[in-house]
Amino acid sequence: MGGPSCSVRTPSMACVISAEVATVLAVMRRNVRWGGPIGVRYGGVDSHSDDHTDHPLIQSLKSVRSLAFSWSPPHEFSSIDPIVYLRPFLDIIRSDETGAPITGAALNSLHKFFALDLFNVHTVNITGAMDAVIDAVTGCRFEVTDPASEEAVLMKILQVLLGCMRSRVAPVLTNKHVCAVVNTCFRVVQQAGTKGELLQRVSRQTMQEVIRCVFSRLPDLKPDEENNGSITQPNLLENGSTNPEPITDPLMNRPYGIPCMIEIFEFLCSLLNIADDMEMNPRISPLDFEEDVPLFALGLVHSAIELSSAFIQKHPQLLNFVKDELFRNLMQFGLSQSPLVLSTVCSIVLNLFYHLRVQLKLQLEAFFSGMILVLAQSRYGVSYQQQEVALETLVDFCRQKEFMAEMYANMDCEILCVNAFEELFGLLSKSAFPVNAPLSPLNVLALEGLVSVVQSLAERVRTGPHNSDQMISDEINEYYPFWLIKCENVSDPDMWVQFMRRRKYIKKKLMIAVDNFNKDPKKGFEFLQSVNLLPKNLEPNSIALFLRYTPGLDKTLIGDYLGHHDEFCIKVLNEFAKTFDFKGMNLDTALRLFLETFRLPGESQKIQRVLEAFSERYYEQTPHIFANMDTALVLSYSLIMLNTDQHNFRVKNKMTEEDFIRNNRRINNGSDLPRDFLSELYYSICRNEIRTIPAESRTGSGLPEMTLSRWLDLMAKSDKASPYVPCDLSCCFLDRDMFVIMSGTAVAAISVVFDYTENEQVVKSCINGFISVAKLAANYHTEEALNDLVIALCKFTTLLNDNNNYVQADEMVMNFGEDIKARMATEAVFYIANNYSDHIRSGWRSIVDCMLMLHKLGLLPAQLASDNSSEPSSSDSVPTNRAATPVAASQSVQVLNAPKKSYGLMGRFTQLLYLDTEEIRTQPTEEQLKAQRTALETVQKCQISNIFSESKFLHADSLIQLAHALVRGAGPPQKIGGTNEEETAVFCLDLLITITLNNRDRITLLWQEIYEHISRIVQSTVMPCNLVEKAVFGLLHICQRLLPYKENLSDDLLKSLQLVLKLDARVADAYCENITQEVARLLKANAVHIRSQTGWRVVINLLSITARHPDACETGFDALNFIMLDGAHLNPMNFVLCVEAARQFADSRLVPGDKSVRALDLMAGSVSCLARWSCEVKDVQGEVQPVLDGIREMWLRLVLAVRRVCVDTREEVRNHSLISMQRCLVGVEGICIDSATWLQAFEVVFQLLDEMLEIALNYSPKDYRNMEASLLNGVKLLSKAFLQSLSEVVSLGDTFGEIWLGVLSRMERYLKVKLRGRRMEKLQEAIPELLKNMLLVMKASGALVNERNDLWDKTFGLANNIAPALILEVFPKEDREKEVGGTLSAVLDGGIQAAV
Repeated sequence: MGGPSCSVRTPSMACVISAEVATVLAVMRRNVRWGGPIGVRYGGVDSHSDDHTDHPLIQSLKSVRSLAFSWSPPHEFSSIDPIVYLRPFLDIIRSDETGAPITGAALNSLHKFFALDLFNVHTVNITGAMDAVIDAVTGCRFEVTDPASEEAVLMKILQVLLGCMRSRVAPVLTNKHVCAVVNTCFRVVQQAGTKGELLQRVSRQTMQEVIRCVFSRLPDLKPDEENNGSITQPNLLENGSTNPEPITDPLMNRPYGIPCMIEIFEFLCSLLNIADDMEMNPRISPLDFEEDVPLFALGLVHSAIELSSAFIQKHPQLLNFVKDELFRNLMQFGLSQSPLVLSTVCSIVLNLFYHLRVQLKLQLEAFFSGMILVLAQSRYGVSYQQQEVALETLVDFCRQKEFMAEMYANMDCEILCVNAFEELFGLLSKSAFPVNAPLSPLNVLALEGLVSVVQSLAERVRTGPHNSDQMISDEINEYYPFWLIKCENVSDPDMWVQFMRRRKYIKKKLMIAVDNFNKDPKKGFEFLQSVNLLPKNLEPNSIALFLRYTPGLDKTLIGDYLGHHDEFCIKVLNEFAKTFDFKGMNLDTALRLFLETFRLPGESQKIQRVLEAFSERYYEQTPHIFANMDTALVLSYSLIMLNTDQHNFRVKNKMTEEDFIRNNRRINNGSDLPRDFLSELYYSICRNEIRTIPAESRTGSGLPEMTLSRWLDLMAKSDKASPYVPCDLSCCFLDRDMFVIMSGTAVAAISVVFDYTENEQVVKSCINGFISVAKLAANYHTEEALNDLVIALCKFTTLLNDNNNYVQADEMVMNFGEDIKARMATEAVFYIANNYSDHIRSGWRSIVDCMLMLHKLGLLPAQLASDNSSEPSSSDSVPTNRAATPVAASQSVQVLNAPKKSYGLMGRFTQLLYLDTEEIRTQPTEEQLKAQRTALETVQKCQISNIFSESKFLHADSLIQLAHALVRGAGPPQKIGGTNEEETAVFCLDLLITITLNNRDRITLLWQEIYEHISRIVQSTVMPCNLVEKAVFGLLHICQRLLPYKENLSDDLLKSLQLVLKLDARVADAYCENITQEVARLLKANAVHIRSQTGWRVVINLLSITARHPDACETGFDALNFIMLDGAHLNPMNFVLCVEAARQFADSRLVPGDKSVRALDLMAGSVSCLARWSCEVKDVQGEVQPVLDGIREMWLRLVLAVRRVCVDTREEVRNHSLISMQRCLVGVEGICIDSATWLQAFEVVFQLLDEMLEIALNYSPKDYRNMEASLLNGVKLLSKAFLQSLSEVVSLGDTFGEIWLGVLSRMERYLKVKLRGRRMEKLQEAIPELLKNMLLVMKASGALVNERNDLWDKTFGLANNIAPALILEVFPKEDREKEVGGTLSAVLDGGIQAAV
């Protein structure tokens, strides 16, 4: 017993065979011819022999049936030759005696065997069995009884053939078998044209499945399995009924692979040209062959390409066919008027591009330039459907992210190619523009493609190696043969990018040369020489290459130049001819190609020279056709004359074939050319004119045609062109170059569509395009493009409409909330402003204008629009990046209709009127509230505050432009009239201050413009208002924040505060207290950072002003006290200024008395600072005298300042000032006060005493109370000052005497003065005592002794008037004799006694 598998498998297969035999026999018995006692017998009907035999077909079936169970289980079924049990069925299929039902049954059995996998590749003689099956099925014959049965058999044939291709034994099929299968399927397709629709559908579907089965094997084929050699193509199209001739090519008997695939492609290509048979077979429906049959063939090609395109490049023979024959047919038939055919062709090319673009560079160029660009532009009478298909195809290509980048690199940067990227992108841009009509589907489709291109570039930004900014020098220093040069190493990005950019530069220069050449060829050559694209000494080869490969040249001028008799031109003509490759071309094809590149001149001599050059080149490359060059020349002339004869309407009697052959007898070196050869040339010229005037060849519909000659030239150029370099999606080496070309048209096209559309999806697509353009412009530093985009987008926000001035704010808010385009444009504008602000320049104007309108509408967040600068902490506040909360948003909605705050009497009156009318205002509807909320949400998404809070990261140029835009948005201060204008100006100023504070390290960029703007505000304002308040306090805050960080700018910052001094009196009075507080805060925080006299002068002047303002004086004095108390912040730069300020506080009648006294104390206490500085100077080596002189000058200024307060009407202040002056004069220890300075000081004191005495005598006691005390203090001041300075002034000689006598005389006058008729007791008591002290000191110092002793005499006289006995007391006799001598002493004694 065998295993289970054997015992089960063998009987089951036998059962299948037995059952199928029984089925076929049953069908046969249903026919009278084969069933019953009168059935067909080989013995004959009238034979009386008992030995009757069955018909061989029946007998063979029965024989197989009897053998089926005889195969014992030990034998594997695969060891049985399949022909044994297949032959009876195959015989029935081949037999023309059987009817359709019997043949159908046999075919059905055969299909079942394949479906059940009855055999496999290891089965004995499987190759022979499959050969028999294919041969029988493809040669199937049967007797047609009715159309239905015939169609059933045809469908069974298709079913069996498809089963063969899908079975496990399909790999054993040969190329010949596959070609036979395809041939049979197509014959059935042809026959189905007159049958039922079901058969038509099944036949076409089956053929498509067969093609898929064939080409699905391509991935399994190895490149070394490809067979080389020619393939004989059977005539598959001959009525679909004749059998092909036996194929003897050994390649066709090998397992199917590349040969049969090429065979199938050739067959399918032949179907594309089947329309040529229409003239020969008028029974064929023009519609069928114009659309149906080619469309069917293209569908088969598409199926094959879908399965195999990824692997075709591994098989050179198949690849060459696709590059040449297949693509040429696609190009030729793609211009069909049928949109279905065009769509299929485009789908095939799209598939080829995806997998084979590296091998199809020039083919793809031809496809885009000769088909897509032509059809999509609706030229030459192209239908709307064709235009739509072409544009859809282009958009499909654009959806591949690398497409446009590769087009630019491989086409636009290739001298031999058109500018595919520029033209395709230009087509998309142009197609997006609606022309005098609403937006059409084509416009939207073009927009989609355009946005896809822009987004693909944007996605590659900074994702990988990026050297777009590494621009090479444009100039070419020396000529080199650049036409056919190729990049040495395309794998090196730097080398490749440099090569491509250089090629693009050359191409641009060539286009300029074209313009010059078309005006004058000589100018064109001179220009090329100037840019080193032609050698200084012209060479024929370089000129020939220019004329041959440069597009756009005037072909008439080329023909005239080439036909010129000049020797150099003749050399150029010969070199020009050498640029053509005529190998394998017929003479007429070569001549067409040659004459398509220029216009043949009209002069016979020029034509002679041109044709000689052509003939020489043609004979050089095809010497086997003609005996010599003269033959080619003569025949070429003959073709030109034939062409004129056949295609010139003026020629009535046309040349016949016999005439043409007769005219060309014995031209081949005395012998005739083959008649067939000449006949072929004749009919070729008759059917297709040689256009000696270069113009686009046109098809019947007027479209450009890809002629054979052009295609051959294209194939020849493909070997010379640079290789197609696929672009890595992670790299964007040439993207900047692309963006510079496309940016302007992209923005314009997207803007137009955005303006016309109302569809939300289209609007979103436009916004995505705008954002992508912005990203690219920012990344590639094309600021102009970015600013143009921003300006365009701002217009779409509707915030800048001119009619906004005539619309109510709440209505504008509602319109804005309901307009999705406006809201999305607004979001896009501020997205760009937040993310790409570094590169915005002029666009800031439009952005700021949008912000100002949002501000006017009350839609901006409170953090951005609020005015908190009057608060103590406002200087530290900057706009935050937080959007308004929903609660705040709802609150904003509720107050949108509220009146804005007004200032002044009229403003408040208007508010009262508004309140009266507010009661009758209608509440907003739900739709209005919804629109308002939507508007607020949109503004919150914009995150406008980020622009200013992050302004410290802005590029310097962008920051300057932003500040300039804000100044411009604020408007001229002198023209600000209404409340709205003022609020706008305040808003702009607030933002200016914010960006200034956020850019303290770059304040120099902004300072001048901001200062000038604030200055204009201050100088043009005559009444208190928010604007001037913001300007003044903003300026103070800037100084507060920036002084600690910008030492080099501290003077400019502090100088700017002089603007406060220029305020109108009414304005200054209104804000004086707050200004003083800010100045005090600035001073306390930044005193150590004020290091110049200019800065101190400004600050102290601001403090001095407060002495005249009752509300501000206290704060101002506290600030001054901060500086002067204990000399904390006094220095030589601010000493005099502080003293003068303190003097103003002490002297001011508005300052409380205690403050005046404190001011005097500050002045008096400042002497210690002078003493300390003097000591410090003395310790310094070097020239210190100027410093000491300066200190003395400061001391004298201090004395003068105190002296001015000494005559104050207030008793307390007056007396304290005298005491303070005394402190100033006495506390000079350490200060180097020289005698001259003391002299000046005494003059001050003398004047003070004289003035005080005059006041005491002449002014009312009500004005100057208790002057006696003041006079007493004055005398004491004089005495102590004199004693303090004695050591210095005693050396002055006569001047000392003057001082001393001045002291005595004033003491005398004070002693004798009478107030209200009586002497002052205190003076009477104090003066003698003071004089005594003075005399004692002078005695001790010898100050009264001089050479002439006249000082004693004067001293005696004055002292005697004051206190007669004082001299005797101070100077006893012995002391007088010692001091002044005996004689004088006696005289003095006599005088004293007399006085006593």
